Amino acid sequence: MKRIVKVLTLATASAAFLSLSLPTQAQDASAATYKSKCAMCHGADGKKAAGHDLSSADVQKESDADLTAVIANGKAPKMPKYGDKLKPEEIKGLVAYIRTLKM
Repeated sequence: MKRIVKVLTLATASAAFLSLSLPTQAQDASAATYKSKCAMCHGADGKKAAGHDLSSADVQKESDADLTAVIANGKAPKMPKYGDKLKPEEIKGLVAYIRTLKM
């Protein structure tokens, strides 16, 4: 019985650890994608003038679906579409990352 309790305790601790580290890994991946695909126009903090200020209230009030559509389909005249270059989960991660750029 004690052995079962130890095994269950270890399994629970392992599951808790993994559940905490996966979101961090996803955040790191999204930050890297932002840096490689977005920062050149929007800046590291999302405030660069060459692109929309991603930290602005106007951008932050957009729905996730709207931000996803802009990333996937681009926005004339300067923003290229990334729907054919990024996986849907990468775009979803970028939307989540943009949410961290609030003023």
